[in-house]
Amino acid sequence: MTRSVALVGPGAWGKNLVRTFRELGALAAICEPNPANPVLAQYPAIRIVADYDALLADPAVEAVALATPAEMHYPMARRALLAGKDVYVEKPLALTVPEAEELVALAAERGRILMVGHILQYHPAVLKLRAMILAGELGRLEYVYSNRLNIGKLRTEENILWSFAPHDISTILMLLGQEPVRVACTGGDYLSRGVVDTTVTTLEFAKGVKGHIFVSWLHPFKEQKLVVVGSRAMAVFDDISAEKLCLYPHSISWAGGKVPVATKAEKIVVPFEPGEPLLAECAHFLECIASRSEPRTGGREGLRVLRVLAASGESLAAGGRPVTLGAGLPATDPQSAGQTPGGDPAPVFIHETAVVDDGVTIGAGTKVWHFTHVMKGSALGERCVVGQNVTVGPGVRIGNACKIQNNVSVYTGVTLEDEVFCGPSCVFTNVYNPRAFIERKSEFLPTLVRRGATIGANATIVCGTTIGRYAMIGAGAVIKRDVPDHAVMAGVPARQIGWACRCGQTLRFAGNSALCAYCGEAYEKTGTGTRITTTGGS
Repeated sequence: MTRSVALVGPGAWGKNLVRTFRELGALAAICEPNPANPVLAQYPAIRIVADYDALLADPAVEAVALATPAEMHYPMARRALLAGKDVYVEKPLALTVPEAEELVALAAERGRILMVGHILQYHPAVLKLRAMILAGELGRLEYVYSNRLNIGKLRTEENILWSFAPHDISTILMLLGQEPVRVACTGGDYLSRGVVDTTVTTLEFAKGVKGHIFVSWLHPFKEQKLVVVGSRAMAVFDDISAEKLCLYPHSISWAGGKVPVATKAEKIVVPFEPGEPLLAECAHFLECIASRSEPRTGGREGLRVLRVLAASGESLAAGGRPVTLGAGLPATDPQSAGQTPGGDPAPVFIHETAVVDDGVTIGAGTKVWHFTHVMKGSALGERCVVGQNVTVGPGVRIGNACKIQNNVSVYTGVTLEDEVFCGPSCVFTNVYNPRAFIERKSEFLPTLVRRGATIGANATIVCGTTIGRYAMIGAGAVIKRDVPDHAVMAGVPARQIGWACRCGQTLRFAGNSALCAYCGEAYEKTGTGTRITTTGGS
């Protein structure tokens, strides 16, 4: 389904959101009271709305994306949530912690999507770095620091801490999986009295991990670099370099047990899947609207970043006095982020009889059991369980929290989104008309299994098909065509015999409406399937 998003504030950064949402086919309108704004002339086919209240009253607008000045984020996001709109808001979420807490609570109360524009969490190099950390490639994390420096645009309406540091705070919290226990911040206002141009923020995390963030717009050259120091290796993310992610496997030995000696190693340029971070971020927002799921950088994540920002500002105002934040709580729910209750990444378990090729990415908390082979180029998400005698790949993508039972082969061309269940001995094909004596690797057809779908034991999924979200494929069924969201399929060849709730219970429709007796979610039929109209309280 095509989403309907209105962009509010097509300015220096907002124009990029206009371009991106338009590329995704989701831009319904631009809200801008100034008709002379040059961005508007570039999109003559897009509807222009001058009044924000009129935009919010338009039932055709499903969501708003706010790229307005920071002081307007809270009041405009609040009005949009009260109007029943999903909201994407550029960083920071608000200017005070109580305002951010109110927005998060309001979004939850109204069942709305609230997402913050922390773009680095969608950068493919940063995501690769996180995967390396979770896989233990850097060893025990010891120190992390970032430099965001430039002689570019100078501001007089907001200080450098609030303008630059949210990017790095968000990224560091994501990489470490926890909030700091203590922060301290110092800086100087060299251009405009009261507007700080340069700050250094130090962060202390649980278990001895420390870091710092150096931001300035009074620097002779541009630098955007993040360094993670581990006990086994160091990694550098350099956003303005052609070699954006590098690994330095330096080692330290102790001469005579007393003198540390550094042995330098050649840097390794780390490959990662290419992609435009803003495009991925906006597409993620649209996906969350469609699936009604919490964004990676949702309101709660924005609130965590704001807490660190606010504490840093408090320390800055107090001349650098450290501010205690708490007990180093996990930055995200451990159950959803593949972490232990203490905030550390949950370990990956690989049975000694399993074979995992080089170039494989495995997320935190994933378990790979007996006699399984994960082939090169494949990526498994967090908290997956891969049973006995399973083959994955090469080059297969498996989302978070998937369960693949015994004797399943997930071949090249198959993609499993989050929370997919594959029953024992179910079969995926990748060639429609195979012959043993004809090579047809160039004819592989893609198969996509969408979020939350269940595939029963011994079912066969013929290549080139898409299994819809939360669909239920019966044991032994043969799927030869696309399956709608929430459909229940059975037989050879399979036919639809009903509808399933997201919780897995059968839905019984009265006319075009159904209410799940188990979890309370309400559904209505559409021209192509079903959609949730009310989320239950289970």
